[in-house]
Amino acid sequence: MCGIVAYIGDQDAYPIIIDGLKRLEYRGYDSAGIALLDGSLNCYKKKGKVSELEKFVNGSNKEGSLAIGHTRWATHGKPDDINAHPHLSGDGRLALVHNGIIENYAPLKKALVDLGHEFKSETDTEVLVHLIEEIQNKGDISLEDAVQLALQKVVGAYAIVVFDTNDPNTLVGARKSSPLVLGIGDGEHFIGSDATPIIKFTNQVVYLKDEEVVTIKRGEGYTIRNLDNELMESEVHQIDLKLEELEKGGYEHFMMKEIHQQPTTICESMRGRINVENEWVQLGGMMDHIEEISNANKIIIVACGTSWHSGLIGEYLIEDLARIPVEVEYASEFRYRNPIIGKGDVVIALSQSGETADTLAALELAKEKGALIYGIVNVVGSSIARLTDCGSYIHAGPEIGVASTKAFTGQVTVLTIMALHLAKLKGTITKEYFKQLLVGLDAIPAKVQKVLESDGQLKYIASEIKNAANALYLGRGYNFPVALEGALKLKEISYIHAEGYPAAEMKHGPIALIDIYMPVIIIATNLSAREKILSNIQEVKARKGMVIAIITEGDDEIKEISDYSIEIPSTEEPLTPLLSVIPLQLLSYHIAVMRGCNVDQPRNLAKSVTVE
Repeated sequence: MCGIVAYIGDQDAYPIIIDGLKRLEYRGYDSAGIALLDGSLNCYKKKGKVSELEKFVNGSNKEGSLAIGHTRWATHGKPDDINAHPHLSGDGRLALVHNGIIENYAPLKKALVDLGHEFKSETDTEVLVHLIEEIQNKGDISLEDAVQLALQKVVGAYAIVVFDTNDPNTLVGARKSSPLVLGIGDGEHFIGSDATPIIKFTNQVVYLKDEEVVTIKRGEGYTIRNLDNELMESEVHQIDLKLEELEKGGYEHFMMKEIHQQPTTICESMRGRINVENEWVQLGGMMDHIEEISNANKIIIVACGTSWHSGLIGEYLIEDLARIPVEVEYASEFRYRNPIIGKGDVVIALSQSGETADTLAALELAKEKGALIYGIVNVVGSSIARLTDCGSYIHAGPEIGVASTKAFTGQVTVLTIMALHLAKLKGTITKEYFKQLLVGLDAIPAKVQKVLESDGQLKYIASEIKNAANALYLGRGYNFPVALEGALKLKEISYIHAEGYPAAEMKHGPIALIDIYMPVIIIATNLSAREKILSNIQEVKARKGMVIAIITEGDDEIKEISDYSIEIPSTEEPLTPLLSVIPLQLLSYHIAVMRGCNVDQPRNLAKSVTVE
């Protein structure tokens, strides 16, 4: 949640910060602000998107070669101009931006009020900058030392950047449980919540670790210390990210671009990991711990949101093919229910960003209990990637649209490869079936491309149901999690209430809701439950519900009894989620556009949930 960007160097900072905030807006768009230092401090804050901030600043003093910026997803305090970041100290010397939550802000605030501090906002962030001010002034110490001492008193998560008007050549940043990246340029430095605002200027970055404080001195470089003031070593990484990957590339929305990228991104998820000709599959991240994983007592998959749905498909795949028990847990609940976990268990974390706070907390618990932890993430160098014992990247490239699409299919692809790898190693499927699945997986990108050609038909169906108040998604077996994902996409971006159910559960409650106004989207591709699915459709039709069926090419029987149908190419049942989800993504997209919703930045949501 929230986006941070900062700059210190010789360039004009304002355009760098504004450009960075626009690239970070997927992390939060309730309000935005910028503080510039040019002899004096100029701080501008505005409710709404970065474009509103630009209008507000127009005509004002934008000079300065040191600046910090922030785009907010509100946690403490409503979205407005006052609660927007940056926040200033009481004496006006310090300006600070913050991502995270200071859990003990209330007692800290009370103590500061007792000392005479006055607060203007409702935020925990303002408490932090006042705390740094109090420590700095009381001891007459440097900004870096004051930040270190203040953060020792803080409970919670934070990524911060702060500067002092009395020291115009210094910028200080720090992190704990919230990402912060240092960019190293030629005589200049950048700080960002991630690499997106930095890549335009440099591909050399340092990923700060928990409880590290970076101090940048203009013309002198940077140092990194921990909260005990011990000098820390840092590793400079070269990031492989192209600027054009952060642009819409001719599409109206990032979400549509990312949906259409999936033939390519699924290929990237498979690259170097499968070989049809030589009949092998291998997930490199598993190799150092292959004995532990293949002989695991159980596998626990922890995730949130769309990644949780990927995990459910992973459960079906691993249990069906590799015959290892799998549990799928909401990461947000995992550590609060005293789970039974220990040595011999494997915990797999799924996260697009690799920064999801609940998932990180679940991994830390699993690690304490002695389990092997494995990460499947998209963002290179992310916190989960660094915390886990081993793992795999999905190689989907930057996903800017808040509603995840290509990351979902990337995760499912990697989980499929993992299941096949384990199944072959353990001998739990026949050689013939292994080859059949391998050939089928290799063909998926081309089949996804074919499904994308149904876009016009899906746009028409969207026009027919765009005014529905509710929708029901039904699926069986491998496609039950796809039904959940389809319902989530509709809720996220079009604000239509939707629920996903196992198709057989329809009779245990949801059938009471079905009438002429209720579209029912049924994923009807499962050969193993074909007669049951036909029965479900008949039950919906008997109650005058509208049936939209996702069917296998040539299935005229289901097509005949459905109001609308979308055909997907035939594939092996364990691989169908990679195809059946595509029409649901497109359907949600078109409905949202027709309803006038902001597809890439849906209300109340942010891309990376870095707070609990």
